[in-house]
Amino acid sequence: MNNFSTISVFFLSGLNETSQNQKSALFFVSLMCYCITLLVNVSLILIIILDNAFHEPMYILLCAFCINALFGTAGFYPKFLWDLLSPVHVISYSGCLFQAQVLYSFACSDLSILALMAYDRYLAICCPLEYHSVMSVQRVIKLACFLWLTSFFIVAVNIFLTSRLKLCRPYINRLFCVNWSIVSLTCFPNETSMNSIVANITIIIYIVHGFFIVWSYMYIVKRCANSIENRAKFTQTCVPHLISLSTFIVTMMIDIINNRLSSKGLTETLQNFIAMEFVVIPPLMNPLIYGFKLTKVRSRIIDFVAFKFK
Repeated sequence: MNNFSTISVFFLSGLNETSQNQKSALFFVSLMCYCITLLVNVSLILIIILDNAFHEPMYILLCAFCINALFGTAGFYPKFLWDLLSPVHVISYSGCLFQAQVLYSFACSDLSILALMAYDRYLAICCPLEYHSVMSVQRVIKLACFLWLTSFFIVAVNIFLTSRLKLCRPYINRLFCVNWSIVSLTCFPNETSMNSIVANITIIIYIVHGFFIVWSYMYIVKRCANSIENRAKFTQTCVPHLISLSTFIVTMMIDIINNRLSSKGLTETLQNFIAMEFVVIPPLMNPLIYGFKLTKVRSRIIDFVAFKFK
């Protein structure tokens, strides 16, 4: 006899121990972070799209990076802000799968775009004569779209396999839905072998992305070591990429370690911060890093602000 029932709603228990005063304060801080994230990402996107001077591969990739950040944060902030105002934290079964799809696609696409950025910088510094023939604006747009769609499809396969599982419990001990949390609710753990295989293949694919980025920057650093001009180019255009990559890796590794260890010694506040940092910190920090570090972007922002306050 089957000992499961159809799950139509999940209960998110990540905020159960948070007091109302803490929820109010967290709501205003989260709303402010979301507004700033929207402002800085949309500003960079508009600057790059509207100014012909930025119609270059490097800036097109930065634009794709910002668009992906808006996609990822849209899958987290609205529901999170609503939960902070609501006494009951629930999400529909389909809404939970959709949120997991958005957040995983965002994370995978971020790494794919970073890999494409690394390849762009490798060609620009190590193979400058071939750069314009290989990295045209149209080709970069096609590659960015292809990588995003590929990431979306890979994650969709994982989510589809999860949707086929029979679930026994509707309680998710997190602020939001992620795939492994849903899989852990299955009535029959022995039926998750295909989920594990596909998940491991997905992890391997994006580990390869990481190795490709490291390989690219090894060659870039080697090429820049004996050239003052290349060192200046590296500092100007590659350092923001490395900071973005480091931020991404650190936030994702902390989240993965926390998920695997499931430490009960951590306070709920710290566990919540660890859980949400990968979708909060990179989308907020990356546009600021690029805006301050890339001279052309910084100059446009300064000119715009000076014009407005003249």
